[in-house]
Amino acid sequence: MDEQSLKDIELELAILIRRITSISSEKRVGTLDRSAYLLLQQLSVHGSAGVKALADEFRLDISTVSRQAAALEQKGYVYKIPDPVDGRAFSFQITDLGAKELAEHRKARLARMKHLLKDWTDEECQRFGQLLSKFNQSYN
Repeated sequence: MDEQSLKDIELELAILIRRITSISSEKRVGTLDRSAYLLLQQLSVHGSAGVKALADEFRLDISTVSRQAAALEQKGYVYKIPDPVDGRAFSFQITDLGAKELAEHRKARLARMKHLLKDWTDEECQRFGQLLSKFNQSYN
């Protein structure tokens, strides 16, 4: 790998992460924070899941996911499904309200993305999406 390319990628990622994490509340896109959005997205696409499965998917501690899921449950975005075999275990399922919030949040995020990429060609957007996906998969 070309050393300069590696340096460029590292710097651009650092700039991107800084921009994303420094967004003030008035510039915030949608109503959900990132963790809520990702958990609801996962449950929406893949169906109900337990805390351990969600923690494994996002490479987080079980306690972190448990706390995030509990916050979603308090808002009525998910509900618990008891495990019929192990009475202590349960899975989370997205509610209609959670699906509605997710859809509205996604719509706002897509509008922001469309604005940011307005000068990009369809081919550039497609390639960028493919490369981001490939980059994210390298963490598996």
